[in-house]
Amino acid sequence: MGRPITETDRRAVRRHHAAGMSRNAIAKKIGRSASTVSKIASSFEPPLSFDRAAEVATATAVRKADLDQRRTEMAHRLHDVAERELGKMTERTLYWEWGGKDHTYAQKEQPEPTPADRRTMMATAGAALDRSLKLLPPKQDPGTEGRSVVGELMAGLARDYVARHGGPPPDADDDQAAADGQ
Repeated sequence: MGRPITETDRRAVRRHHAAGMSRNAIAKKIGRSASTVSKIASSFEPPLSFDRAAEVATATAVRKADLDQRRTEMAHRLHDVAERELGKMTERTLYWEWGGKDHTYAQKEQPEPTPADRRTMMATAGAALDRSLKLLPPKQDPGTEGRSVVGELMAGLARDYVARHGGPPPDADDDQAAADGQ
């Protein structure tokens, strides 16, 4: 059986709780178990609570926001890598080597990298873009946005036609039939 709870323990728990310490921190500070601190806290009227759900929720939200920011920054950096690699594909490239028994140095400049090097650059750029898009997917398909703009334009023209002519615009088939003389 553990040692009995003293009035000193009760005062210490109340004082540390008022200072905002957690149950485990109080237990460590006064040299008692966390369950003993909980027992002491529940003996007060009203009982002392160590419920920190609101604090935990706030801390979790802040942590998620920080991770979102870091993920966004990483996605931008990966896009930069991809652009840099794609830019190298058409730049002049210096190739060099050490060789021979005399360890001679030779270099050659070419207008573009070799096909093998270009393939490597393309793979690097593709991997960087792929990871970037996984970290930060596009918010909306650009084609969808373009279609919605055209749709809104057509709807606006139809409303304007109704306002001017008092009825819906004729169908394209009706226009073609009138042009054919039917």
